[in-house]
Amino acid sequence: MEQESKFILIPWDFTKIAENALNHGVKVAKMVDNDIRLLHIMNKGITLEQKNKLNARLLKVTEDTEQKYGIRPGSIILEGNIFSAISEYANDSEASMVIMGTHGMKGMQKITGSWALKVIVGSKVPFLVIQDKPTDMEKYQHIVFPVDFRQENKEKLQWAIYLGKYFDSKIHILKASVVDKSLLKKMNININFAIKHLIQNNINYEIHTIGKAGHFDKETIKFAQDIHADLILIVTTKHINFSDYILGASEQYIISNSSKIPVMCVNPKVHYAKHGFIGI
Repeated sequence: MEQESKFILIPWDFTKIAENALNHGVKVAKMVDNDIRLLHIMNKGITLEQKNKLNARLLKVTEDTEQKYGIRPGSIILEGNIFSAISEYANDSEASMVIMGTHGMKGMQKITGSWALKVIVGSKVPFLVIQDKPTDMEKYQHIVFPVDFRQENKEKLQWAIYLGKYFDSKIHILKASVVDKSLLKKMNININFAIKHLIQNNINYEIHTIGKAGHFDKETIKFAQDIHADLILIVTTKHINFSDYILGASEQYIISNSSKIPVMCVNPKVHYAKHGFIGI
């Protein structure tokens, strides 16, 4: 595929939550100087007349966005399944990130698992998952960066640096309370690695320790709520499977947090290898 300029991809289904994602897209695009592209996934077998109507509706959205914000998004319609088509298009087109709206864990999602997580898993492009419109169009000032003993924590560090530089953000490193000495050593290695690179890139940071062991996801949300964080930056489960969707991988609860704080999700590189991608 021909190399394209970097852009922010926004899945678009003409709903209010998609509008909220577009508002965040405008906010980020202005800071990082990226374009915006709306992606609508349609069912297979749609008629030409229906597709033309969809194109006309998308055109109206792009015109209204330009009039309101001074940014005119591109748009594309594809046939496929939302659980695979969004991440596949983001990977193939080399989008810089995907900003996607979610209604959280509601209704059938409590039984079948988080739809948002199903879309995210397998992507080499980070997903910024939002539930509400931005409180303002200013920078993401406070970013929560939870760190545990997993090696994959290092893979989201480049995004903390990226956001810290463009948004002049303060990175709040959140340490898990760990009793096991072996796991504690691994976590401290991850934290020292993060501190080293944050200092090298002149990124402001603070370190915080969760008081209670266990339930790191719940404690992360509580901490983010307490400091009125603008963003939580997480790495997804390395070997996510069907039981994670049903029983709930920890990131599902962070993504659907009750304070509706935006969450950036970075997939471990093992997924890229599995799907034939090269990690960023």
